[in-house]
Amino acid sequence: MKLLVANLFRLAALALLLILLFRTEWLSFLLVPLTSNNAPAVYTQNSLASLAAGHLQLVVGSIVCSAVLAVVGGIFVTRESGADFLPLSRAIANAGQTFPPVAVLALAVPATGFGAMPTLIALFLYGLLPIFENTVAGLKQVSPQVLDAADGMGMNATQRLLRVELPLALPLILEGLKVATVINIGTATIGSTVAAKGLGEVIIAGLISDNTAFILQGGLIVGLMAVLIYDAMGLVEAAITRRIGLRPA
Repeated sequence: MKLLVANLFRLAALALLLILLFRTEWLSFLLVPLTSNNAPAVYTQNSLASLAAGHLQLVVGSIVCSAVLAVVGGIFVTRESGADFLPLSRAIANAGQTFPPVAVLALAVPATGFGAMPTLIALFLYGLLPIFENTVAGLKQVSPQVLDAADGMGMNATQRLLRVELPLALPLILEGLKVATVINIGTATIGSTVAAKGLGEVIIAGLISDNTAFILQGGLIVGLMAVLIYDAMGLVEAAITRRIGLRPA
């Protein structure tokens, strides 16, 4: 029963998202009451599907870069040779999360110009902390007995990392990746303030023109994408962990 309800929710959310992206006019009867002075109820200045695609490109690009650095950094500081760098690495990752994205944009624009690059930098910094912390936690949770067994089987440090430690830490690393992705889907809306292509354009247009219908359209699309992508990543995580034997089939 729970599976049926979950699948119905997924289908309903996906259907609403597709309607908002490709057939928003179907919902105009719900949006018109949110406008005033005969303002348009449906955002038509740019294709919503195209804005959503640009939005996701920003998120994916930043998350890939964050994941590479955070996972490599997490591996390094959990080795004996890099353990002394853990406090510094943690402080840097925390600074990336706590420094306001708007401030990052303001500092990045003079150096990189307007467009996608300042947004990518802000999202990259914002995505580091959850992936880094989960990588460190996942690697540190591996039982010493398991590591001793790997050593006893004749594995060198690299083999032990790739065959034992990373697979056992994978569920936590994937959880950090999911959290970072959802955070960045929402945060990427600020990119439109520096001319990056994304759904923030719809929300900003609504704020400027006092058009609640536009704000609702942009917000709903961002929210639905975050929910559906988080759910999809959860399904992928479950499939991977089952495949490597960390979760019952």
